[in-house]
Amino acid sequence: MAGTPGDEPPTSASDHSSTSAGSGPRPLVRRYAAGVRLAHWLNAVFLVGMIASGLQIYNAYTHFGLRGEPLALPNPLDGQPIPRWARLGGWLAGGLNWHFALAWPFVITGVVYIGFLAISGEWRSLLFRPRDIRPAIQMQLYYLRLRKDHPPQGKHNALQKAAYTFIIVLGAIAALSGFAIYKPVQLFWLTSLFGGYELARYWHFVSVWLFVGFTLVHVALVFLVDPASLRGMVTGWYRGRFPSRD
Repeated sequence: MAGTPGDEPPTSASDHSSTSAGSGPRPLVRRYAAGVRLAHWLNAVFLVGMIASGLQIYNAYTHFGLRGEPLALPNPLDGQPIPRWARLGGWLAGGLNWHFALAWPFVITGVVYIGFLAISGEWRSLLFRPRDIRPAIQMQLYYLRLRKDHPPQGKHNALQKAAYTFIIVLGAIAALSGFAIYKPVQLFWLTSLFGGYELARYWHFVSVWLFVGFTLVHVALVFLVDPASLRGMVTGWYRGRFPSRD
């Protein structure tokens, strides 16, 4: 994926991702493997369907906690009906059917993607590690206009690594909390880890909106900062502003 916070053209002459004057256009390079592209677009479709069907399920009871005993949890949508255009399934049973039908492909695709990262070694360019803390701070200073030159980066800068690591962890939380809701008796130990059924439902709900926020920022930055990465995610080939390898 591309277009997360940090996708801006470097301004430092020392940055190996910049081009020198008169060097001509960048070559067309292979940036995204077929497995990465397939997982990216499949998960995008599955995620949209799961969010819409999840909102249909939520619309059946727009509170957290037992009836008459609501939990005091932050929820801007508490008691608010979800617009029809944002729901998938038509009613509670329909929403559940869609949600379960999409959940397994979403989980399987995610597991296959993580397996590909592990086997291919691509995880090394995506994983946020303690050594990335300082570069992430420097990159943030650059965005806040408190640093003049763009910090050096490879295929992904430190803030991008933090975003990608976060979204994988978020995906795991969403999946696990979903299983805790789906089988609260059989997986009682998992449900207990989330604080019980109602809290598991709440954390599942929160993870959805974090996914929505990440996706909106991700898509906006792709078009605003590095639109060439969109073609790269479709065809695998990239001719843009940033290096394709660390």
